[in-house]
Amino acid sequence: MPTLLALLAAAALAAPEPGPSIPYTQFRLPNGLNVILSEDHTAPIVGVDVLYDVGSKDERPGRTGFAHLYEHLMFQGTAHLPKGEADRLVEAAGGSGNGATSPDRTEYWEQVPSNALEQALFIQAERMGHLLPTLDQAKLDNQREVVRNERRERYEMQPYGLAWKVLLENLWNPGFPYHWEPIGSHEDLQAASLEDVREFYRRWYGPGNASLAIVGDIDPVRTRALVERWFGAIPRSDAPARQAPAPIPLAAEKRVTVEDDVQLPRLYLAWQSPREYADGDDALALLADVLAGSKSSRLVRRMVMEERIAQSVMGGQQSQALAGSFVLVANPKPGVDPDRLRAVIDEEIRRIAREGPTAEEMERARNRVESQVIFGLEPVGGFGGRAAHLNEYFWETGDPGYLSKDLARFRAVTAEEVRAAAEKYLATDRRVVLTVVPRAAPAQEAR
Repeated sequence: MPTLLALLAAAALAAPEPGPSIPYTQFRLPNGLNVILSEDHTAPIVGVDVLYDVGSKDERPGRTGFAHLYEHLMFQGTAHLPKGEADRLVEAAGGSGNGATSPDRTEYWEQVPSNALEQALFIQAERMGHLLPTLDQAKLDNQREVVRNERRERYEMQPYGLAWKVLLENLWNPGFPYHWEPIGSHEDLQAASLEDVREFYRRWYGPGNASLAIVGDIDPVRTRALVERWFGAIPRSDAPARQAPAPIPLAAEKRVTVEDDVQLPRLYLAWQSPREYADGDDALALLADVLAGSKSSRLVRRMVMEERIAQSVMGGQQSQALAGSFVLVANPKPGVDPDRLRAVIDEEIRRIAREGPTAEEMERARNRVESQVIFGLEPVGGFGGRAAHLNEYFWETGDPGYLSKDLARFRAVTAEEVRAAAEKYLATDRRVVLTVVPRAAPAQEAR
């Protein structure tokens, strides 16, 4: 029997419509929780994914890092689930689980054998409905220090680790919520009171601001009953009122140089771009692939393989809920000035803005985008699996079944639209040019 992945891949290669799809049913509990079920008996596995519509986009200056802090606090025990018990239940069943925070949303998931579905639902319901009774000052202090250490290890002590922070601070104005990273700042984490953190949970982690996706070897009728059993008694909440601020466009090119404990410099170029699913978002995604998506892309072929002035070049259209960013990153060969790389990148951008991509480049870019989506759907759970996709499409478009439409929009992009996107969005006078350079050696004191 062919797997769902094989069927999706075959559908993607067939006629453009109706295209591949993930079968699902959807309902909403009286308390506001959106629920998506997708039945697939290929293997006795089930993926459970809860996606909250909260991330660093919902924070404000002086109160950053709260969404990521909760990624940790959610694993510290609840009213009926002592600390460590969630991990023990999942691991004892032979499954796995994790969580992640992005600028836009926060995700918690388990992938377990189908006979352990109820344990996974119990864990997720505890996090949603029964966390606050056990959230005390000791837990906050402990996890605050865990997060601060994570910040030191993953950012401050890593080569180039603070480059993204500097890039965001220069790309977005201070009042716009993409100005800071999800991990937050030491100062804001230190200043957070227990009541600040509790209030953040009450505002954002109710059922009305969450979507639960369950995919795999399930019986839909029984699964719905289990969902109602474990989540139905959680008090109702509505999606919080929120504003959708707009960023201030860059008025000129910003050039920033940062010293770091690195051996070689690194060049970052970043532009503001359309938000997810807005006009131009899909064209810029294909443009990023044409420029730096593979060994056959223009910048990689010229800079890495032909002129050999760069060790690597990469880039992409970062589509997000409030705005997007188009970013290119290049690592020069030893002895090569980063400005030389910038000049070549500018030349290639001007060329594609003038002439557009070739038909062959467009086909390769579409195929890569499509294959990445399709092969990411192989697992039922986990990061990027089918449950996560259904939840993401729900929050991003209002339609969990948006997969076929998503792929169709990339098929419909023309070479002229890619050319026009390069011309419109990648102007040299509306970008950030960040260069990370090796830290200068301290001057020797005269004897």
